[in-house]
Amino acid sequence: MPCVMVELPPLSLYIHIPWCVQKCPYCDFNSHALKGEVPHEEYVRHLLADLDNDVALTAGREVSTIFIGGGTPSLLSSEAMQLLLDGVRARLPLATDAEITMEANPGTVEADRFSGYQRAGVNRISIGVQSFSPQKLQRLGRIHGPEEAIRAAHLAAGLGLRSFNLDLMHGLPDQSLAEALDDLKQAIALNPPHLSWYQLTIEPNTLFGSRPPVLPDDDSLWDIFEQGDALLRAAGYQQYETSAYAKPGYRCEHNLNYWRFGDYLGVGCGAHGKLTQPDGTILRTVKTRHPRGFMAGNYQEKQFAVADHDKPFEYFMNRFRLLEAMPRDEFSRYTGLPVAIIRPQIDCALEKGYITESEQSWQITEQGKLFLNSLLELFLSEEE
Repeated sequence: MPCVMVELPPLSLYIHIPWCVQKCPYCDFNSHALKGEVPHEEYVRHLLADLDNDVALTAGREVSTIFIGGGTPSLLSSEAMQLLLDGVRARLPLATDAEITMEANPGTVEADRFSGYQRAGVNRISIGVQSFSPQKLQRLGRIHGPEEAIRAAHLAAGLGLRSFNLDLMHGLPDQSLAEALDDLKQAIALNPPHLSWYQLTIEPNTLFGSRPPVLPDDDSLWDIFEQGDALLRAAGYQQYETSAYAKPGYRCEHNLNYWRFGDYLGVGCGAHGKLTQPDGTILRTVKTRHPRGFMAGNYQEKQFAVADHDKPFEYFMNRFRLLEAMPRDEFSRYTGLPVAIIRPQIDCALEKGYITESEQSWQITEQGKLFLNSLLELFLSEEE
């Protein structure tokens, strides 16, 4: 297969903090209920050692965004956060205007630490609100109430951060259309620059997976989405990704880099990385999931190169989540493969009305958004 010159895409850094106060019944992320105190500084030392092992894979590139996710990163003390971000800055060139996001829960303790995190360099906070209904929050296993969520949002707004995000769910157990829209109206009233509004899905290996609650049916979910989407647009939010809305100029740069098939270094328990090498190889890294193993110094679980026949699916699986047009030449630049090899699939997608094509770009249609899985299946490799 002829190879095309690969361009090294922008680089992000993802840092995973694995602990939560308690595990939520819908959550299938790598998070562990906290027993005792967070080993703040000890874990940060392991994160930086993990980073040391991977620095060589970044080809000296500048990091444009950092995302500290979890778990509940806001369980980490502001001193530990300072130590962590100072350590990152000492090891990697960081863009002067780098977006540095941290996920936080609206619990009282964490909200009071926001200004300490800001001093450490965090300039964007993502607050996991999920709902403003006390009953729904209890059903979701959340340990905060609506008042704390509102307080946290006001606090984030008052800090003069670059941006903040509220995470909100819909399609909750026994949720009516009116309840879903009321949640959304309360979120909009807090005027976050960015709103992640996503549907609850039942994942295997979760408490909800083993004892599924009754969720709204497809017709109700469609009504919630359609009317909620109209509310968001009317309030000045633009949808730019399947479940992300932002005011103009406030899209999440870190997530945009994921969806544009950018590179990211993943450090911490269970973190995933994708790193394009100067020779065009795309490496995937996976870190040890459990804190015990990770903190014993066994950071890497596996590292492997993405096979050429898997690259089209991996590229489009990310790219088609974005509603923006994608440059046609980017496929070759980021995968090293000629466009000719995906021509039959592109023609099929065009015929089904899933995408449109111009000389410069491809773009997903409304039909394509509705049938995203069918669209992506076109690019699945037959080879195993």
